[in-house]
Amino acid sequence: MRTPTALRAALLLAGFATAGAGVLAQAPARAFEVASIKLHDPANPRQMMVADPSGRLTVIGIPLVMLIRTAYGLQDDQVVGGPAWLRTDRFDITAKAEDGTPVMAMGELLQSLFAERFQLTTHRETRELPIYALVKARADGSLGPRLTPNPCVWDFTKPPAPPKPGEAPCGNVSEGFGRMTLNAMPIPVMLQYLAPKVNRVIVDRSGLTGNFDIELQWTPDQLPPRAPGTPADQPIRVNGVDIDPNGPSLFTALQEQLGLKLDSARGPVEVMVIDRVERPSPD
Repeated sequence: MRTPTALRAALLLAGFATAGAGVLAQAPARAFEVASIKLHDPANPRQMMVADPSGRLTVIGIPLVMLIRTAYGLQDDQVVGGPAWLRTDRFDITAKAEDGTPVMAMGELLQSLFAERFQLTTHRETRELPIYALVKARADGSLGPRLTPNPCVWDFTKPPAPPKPGEAPCGNVSEGFGRMTLNAMPIPVMLQYLAPKVNRVIVDRSGLTGNFDIELQWTPDQLPPRAPGTPADQPIRVNGVDIDPNGPSLFTALQEQLGLKLDSARGPVEVMVIDRVERPSPD
């Protein structure tokens, strides 16, 4: 599933901040004013998640486990237990928060929805799991051409202010199929976007501090089918962007473009254990 950049940024940042506050097993204070939840028609392949500044959230065809991962900023192996339908049933959700609710609050609102409508209760454990460690890839410690320091400082709990004429964006994030661009972001924020692409917790051991402009482009492992008659050596167009089928993998692109690499390791990872979850109550 590909979520719109603004929503993905809001939910991941809000989810990580909430999880870090140690409230995984508690119902948050915020709640949607109204919410409709229905089982998705299995014949409909559509999947989407959209939030807008008015406080409206629209979810189509998303499994509950994916919503939990998004709301709490977790990876697959960080959600443990629960019934099979948690991962197989897909849901349509239409919810509305009070006017003026920031998109950044959607993670907390979803958590309230889980507690109220799905009767979700959880507890935290720390388990030894496979992780990736982000380290510098080059013996001399030099960075790649697409990872450059940016002195701009901003409060990334709030939407960034528009750049002044002649200034580079501060705190901007853009991502799509096989690409990621961040402006004036610290490495840990980049890892929030990178971790879902490798489906593993990433620990920052790069030693890099401060904010950076980051541009990463790679060829995803799974590409959509070509249009009939398209030559095999031609780019595949996805959402208006040409993807080189012979381009670098994500792991290679990290080394070549950023001067960083992901080393496989094992380490302590906080997981969410599902104690109870019920199919949603009727609207």
